[in-house]
Order: sequence, then structure tokens, then C-alpha cells
Amino acid sequence: MSMEKTHDKMKYRLAEAMKECMRHSPVDKITVKEITRTCGTTRQTFYRNFQDKYDLINWYFDKILLESFEHMGEGKTVVEGLANKFHYIEKEKLFFKAAFKNDDQNSLRDHDFHLILQFYTERIEKKSGKSLSDHLRFLLEMYCQGSIYMTVRWVLGKIKGTPEEMAEALVSAMPSELSDVFKKLELL
Repeated sequence: MSMEKTHDKMKYRLAEAMKECMRHSPVDKITVKEITRTCGTTRQTFYRNFQDKYDLINWYFDKILLESFEHMGEGKTVVEGLANKFHYIEKEKLFFKAAFKNDDQNSLRDHDFHLILQFYTERIEKKSGKSLSDHLRFLLEMYCQGSIYMTVRWVLGKIKGTPEEMAEALVSAMPSELSDVFKKLELL
């Protein structure tokens, strides 16, 4: 096993311990001492892997966000893909909730935005065989910003709905010009 694999294994163990702590405490009340005790490791090990608990949250959020896009990519259509993503988020809801709630700088939302923008851009360009026009990029960026905003509201419990209902709602909110492009490319 490579050094990096061993290193990642410990990071995942610490993330699992963090998730365990999150079941009964808000993130700001959780200490590194509590995380390491739950994990059965030392503070030195924690600090060898992460700067602080927020660094741990960001690392794990990054991993599960990328995973959610893998699930999204398994969908044949945008609706299926989004439903897959929401089902995955639901499984990790506790973590997404804590991550978004503690994200003062909006860096996580921004990260999600860049990933989703890249995801759709690649889909459109691959299917159409050409680069996005400035106008289409504008519509896509606006749509992605709005869909992340609504996703965060859903994660934080401000709006209700099943993963399928959320996927349908996001697709129906798509600007008509953008949805025409998605339909033409058989992505919708």
C-alpha cells in the first residue's frame, strides 16, 4: 500500500469520527480532542493530516462532492443525474448541512459552483462538438448559481422535497434557451 493510500485511510477515519461527533454536537462545539478520542488516535496524527476541524470538513466535503458528481454522471438525462446527486447528498446530509452552515466565506458553494459549471460545460461541448458561446455560458453560470443556492436551501431544510422533486424543480427552472440546447443534445 502506497504512503498516500495509508495517509488517505487515516483522513477517512478522522472524517468518520467527525461524522460521529456531529451526530450529537454542533460543529463549533466539537474539539480536536473529541475527534481523536472517537477515532482512537492522537492529536499529533490529527495535525499531521489537517490544520483544524474546518480543514477536515473541507477535505471530506470535497471528496463527497466529487462523488456526488460521479453519481450525477451516471444519469442518462439531467433530471436523472440531479436526482442521483440529491440521493447521494441525502445520504451525507448531516455533513453537507454542517459544511454549508459553517461556510462563512462561501468557499464550499463556490467550489460546488465551479464543479457543476464544469460538469455541464463538458457535457454540452462533448455532445455538440463545439465550445460554449459567451451567451450560453452566461445562461449556464446564472443557472448553476441558482441551482446551488436552492440545493443549499434544501440541504439546510428551508425547502422540502424528495431528490426527484428537487431534480424536476431545478430542471423546470432552467432558462428556456438553455433547456432547448439540452433537449437538442438529448441531455434533457
